[in-house]
Amino acid sequence: MTGPPTGSSGDEATAAEVAEAREAAEAAEAAEVDPITLEVVRNALVGIAEEAGAALRRTAYSPNIKERADCSTAVFDAGGRMVAQAEHIPVHLGSMPLSVTAARDAFPALDPGDQVLLSDPYAGGTHLPDWTLVAPVHDEDGVLLGYAANRAHHSDVGGAAPGSMPTGAVDIVAEGLRIPPVRLVVAGEEQRDLVALLLANTRTPDERLGDLRAQLGANHLAARRLRELAAAQRTADRSAADRSAAGSTPGGPSDGLAAAMAATLDHAERTVTAALRRLPDGVAHAEDVLDDDGAGTRDIAIRASVTIADGHVTCDLTGSDAQVPGNVNCPLAVTLSAAVYALRAAIAPDVPANDGLRRVLTLRTEPGGVVDARPPAAVAAGNVETSQRIVDVLLACFAQLTEDRVGAASQGTMNNTLLGGTDPRTGATFTYYETLAGGTGAGPWGPGADGTHSHMTNTRNTPIEAFELAYPLRVVEYALRPGSGGQGRHRGGAGLRRVLEVLTDDVTASLVTERRRHAPPGAAGGDDGARGRNAVRRAARMPEGTEDAEAAEAAEEELPPKTTVRLTAGDRLIVETPGGGGYGPV
Repeated sequence: MTGPPTGSSGDEATAAEVAEAREAAEAAEAAEVDPITLEVVRNALVGIAEEAGAALRRTAYSPNIKERADCSTAVFDAGGRMVAQAEHIPVHLGSMPLSVTAARDAFPALDPGDQVLLSDPYAGGTHLPDWTLVAPVHDEDGVLLGYAANRAHHSDVGGAAPGSMPTGAVDIVAEGLRIPPVRLVVAGEEQRDLVALLLANTRTPDERLGDLRAQLGANHLAARRLRELAAAQRTADRSAADRSAAGSTPGGPSDGLAAAMAATLDHAERTVTAALRRLPDGVAHAEDVLDDDGAGTRDIAIRASVTIADGHVTCDLTGSDAQVPGNVNCPLAVTLSAAVYALRAAIAPDVPANDGLRRVLTLRTEPGGVVDARPPAAVAAGNVETSQRIVDVLLACFAQLTEDRVGAASQGTMNNTLLGGTDPRTGATFTYYETLAGGTGAGPWGPGADGTHSHMTNTRNTPIEAFELAYPLRVVEYALRPGSGGQGRHRGGAGLRRVLEVLTDDVTASLVTERRRHAPPGAAGGDDGARGRNAVRRAARMPEGTEDAEAAEAAEEELPPKTTVRLTAGDRLIVETPGGGGYGPV
């Protein structure tokens, strides 16, 4: 090991954590896993995660998961270390190891067929709508091989507003049902009383049950594939041992799948360490602000310093502001996820995404800060918005320490849009949730991308046909915003304009957005990207059939970055997303 694994809340890793990581690295070296086996097993593990994710999306009920792919899957070794992930959502995946740790701590001796559910942001979760399932995987002899885990964003888990991201929340209780690690499945049997409790605390119980069972099925598939891989590896090990005994090959000690998993972690650590050692040691500082917290606090500062020294990175966020009343507070798991993402994006984007990378990272935060919130702080927007600003600040630091690896800021927000009410076609309650794309930052390599999800989100958009089939809503306009990307030698990507019309009365809409007051910065002399904009056009102020553009604009009511409003039939919700920053002087 080149350094301690990630610390938390300003503390260095414990002696036990260091010893555990060193033991895993030494086991890999002792096993002498050959490069071909390493690559085959590594790709097989990634394939398991990808297949589980595909199964989850295919079998989910909600458009948010089956269309937008707002879910993530990963595979862990028997020690709870992530050995492979699907290329899904960074904010999910970087924090998921802490969820597995929380499940293992709560249930040290999980049996075959068990699955643990959790959503608690203070126990390895992100925010309450993200439900995580962790399943132990045993072989036919009952030996623990590892864990399958997945996380999916459920579009409503109760709370003060549809979508469970109420902008007026000042504590986590208002945001919905908070789930500590609980055994949802015991020895293969779904716990009906627990399921009933979950469904009684959501506005959309049928959809929640369908999505939850899709998650259960995805873990079941991943577990089967991992057992198949273990069996195949045992067969390969026996064949290699036979050849070695016969003198056909030199052979060597092997510990099967466990050794190959340990080797994948060690390989990732060596790769990113080598990339860091090619850079000069140094320290960089940067800061930026959040627009507001939705509860009256503005210009909330995120301050960071990044130190590269002898192949190790320290990300220090202790200078950031204290946690605030509104819901932009960020749990430590999310901050860790942002740091892992920024490191990988800036230093070694091709490094295998597993816990080996985390060994070269130390994270420092201040307990009770906006980037290390403590209960009962509201955190719904910390996951989706503050995580983006942490990435912006850390990448600004890495830009000072590297050459031509980091571009201008991307849109810096997920533009969270939530609506809920009663569907007059069915009489059932509906909740809609979507994050909207925007412009990405330009860089020395060229212009930014238009209308693209960036950094901590990696979801798709909801196709208009699926959207209008599922909800009593209409997409009136969906287009790029010309000129919204920052100018420069390379232009920033353009944001989007999306206009939704409500087709029923008594709808609650929430917007959780950023970069409405402060624009995404350009880089190396490039201009800033355009700020985003939120508005509502009331049908009562816009008579039917009116086509006059000036009258339409006069009917629009500007909305703040974070707000909850009531809408009636004919009202239109307007979201214009930010552009990316430009790069270099014009």
